[in-house]
Amino acid sequence: MPVSFEAIRVAIEREPDAEGLPLPSYATGGAAGLDLCAAIPIHSPRTLLPGERALITTGLRIALPEGYEAQIRPRSGLAIKHGIGLVNSPGTVDSDYRGVVQVILINWGQEPFTIRRGDRIAQMVIAPVTRVSLVETNSLDTTTRGEGGFGSTGVQT
Repeated sequence: MPVSFEAIRVAIEREPDAEGLPLPSYATGGAAGLDLCAAIPIHSPRTLLPGERALITTGLRIALPEGYEAQIRPRSGLAIKHGIGLVNSPGTVDSDYRGVVQVILINWGQEPFTIRRGDRIAQMVIAPVTRVSLVETNSLDTTTRGEGGFGSTGVQT
């Protein structure tokens, strides 16, 4: 039986360069991320050479409710097929940011990759934010893991 979710309302504003493009949407009923499209001019595709990065606009502004963030994440299909990812993954859109949502794409692949108007370039996941209050101390509680990190678990020696 499908699970129903109560949708969080998020205001979205379209810049002129995003006219005619679809608003971000979920590709399937179980999708966590909304697909974001490139709002680059139709006659000016952007080719990323191997190792090159570029800031690609979505042409959209959002007003997240306080207590939420938007995480901008890579699309797995672009990653596996073409080596396209995000330099700062995930990117964070804070609830008080009102600028245009942009995506920093990088071509980690071996071939040039061309981005065209309307291409789905990333996904946006809206998530609640937990705020903490840091309390300085002279010692931390001990755990079985301790200081082990960077591959210290799941590796048999």
